[in-house]
Amino acid sequence: MRYLIMAAALLAIACNPVRERTDTSNYQVIGEKCYVLRQQPMQDSAVKIAKDSIVQFLEGKGFAAKFIEKDSLMFRRANGLQVEIVLPTAQNAWESNAIIVFDPQKNPFFVNLHKGTAQVQQYVAGQ
Repeated sequence: MRYLIMAAALLAIACNPVRERTDTSNYQVIGEKCYVLRQQPMQDSAVKIAKDSIVQFLEGKGFAAKFIEKDSLMFRRANGLQVEIVLPTAQNAWESNAIIVFDPQKNPFFVNLHKGTAQVQQYVAGQ
């Protein structure tokens, strides 16, 4: 009987719907389907072409643009999980124009601008 009571208490703690949330004052919190961009001036035409094709594809699939306001991001998934990301200072044009795609049903996806839209198509399709 004692074990049954302890098991019930542990189950109640594990299933508690009121969970302690991280202090988000230093984070830009993102919970909607979007893609996140750094707000940097474009300097390299190859980067611009790669970025524009990926952005066009994402907007066609219903992803909205969001610009990074803080270097710390918190992605909130639909299932309640949180993914915290701290972005380092960009060292070149490719890093300055980084894109992170987020769907609340999935983990954030860091786009490699060198690989084109195929990688984003796989993320959107859920593969």
